[in-house]
Amino acid sequence: YSIATEITGPTTVNGLELRCAYGSQWETYLKWWCRGAVWSSCEILVKTTGSEQEVKRDRLSIRDDQKNHAFTVTMKDLRRDDADTYWCGIERTGTDLGVKVQVTIDPGKRESPEWTTTTASLARTAAATPKTTAPITRSLLRSTHFLVLVLLELPLFLSMLGAILWVNRSPRRS
Repeated sequence: YSIATEITGPTTVNGLELRCAYGSQWETYLKWWCRGAVWSSCEILVKTTGSEQEVKRDRLSIRDDQKNHAFTVTMKDLRRDDADTYWCGIERTGTDLGVKVQVTIDPGKRESPEWTTTTASLARTAAATPKTTAPITRSLLRSTHFLVLVLLELPLFLSMLGAILWVNRSPRRS
């Protein structure tokens, strides 16, 4: 398989919902949606559980359609400050896979002095034929699981091992 077909998504989306497609080998992996122009430090906003169950967090939801090898991210009650660089991603051992998506907000016509996020122009779906881009990988050092392992579990394991060895040491004879 080609690296460019591992995960794809639209390069720009104007609306509430978008789909990111992936290769069949990533079917059961966790999928995520993060915000921030810099891949290595983007903030993961919502993540799947490994099933097709929809996961909701604040104004976001993510659902993995494993049969069709695509996941959908929905952003509700869009605001002007939601316009930003986001990433569709797949969590995997080593380095994650991801594709960059630029989200723009089209406020449509202002019909009242208040800013409204419920205009029809916001309810567009991502392009039916997403542009394929080469995936970018996230650094292992940025992985939360890796940091927990190194910063918490490894020192705890070494401390326990040291305690066991100290308790079981053979008595010295003169």
